[in-house]
Amino acid sequence: MDNMEVNQDTIAHLAKLSDFALTEDESVRLEADINGIVNYISQLDELDTTGVEPTYQVFEMENIWREDEILPQEADREALLGLAKEVKDNQIKVPKVL
Repeated sequence: MDNMEVNQDTIAHLAKLSDFALTEDESVRLEADINGIVNYISQLDELDTTGVEPTYQVFEMENIWREDEILPQEADREALLGLAKEVKDNQIKVPKVL
């Protein structure tokens, strides 16, 4: 893969898309920074990954399933409904969303 070259036209285009106002000095520094980042990342193309399986998850994570457990609560239905701004048919009334 060819290295991507970032120039002042690219910076101007990105600034316009992002609605950024850049000074000429900022634009020149940004061009150098982005080119440095792209060149650094392009070094990954040189790695021999033959036989290396793709990694989708870098941490050994798994779902931990448990049974739902109903615990006793200090508040009762009436007390909680009493906190609502508006109640209708023993339910909390909320504004229409759609």
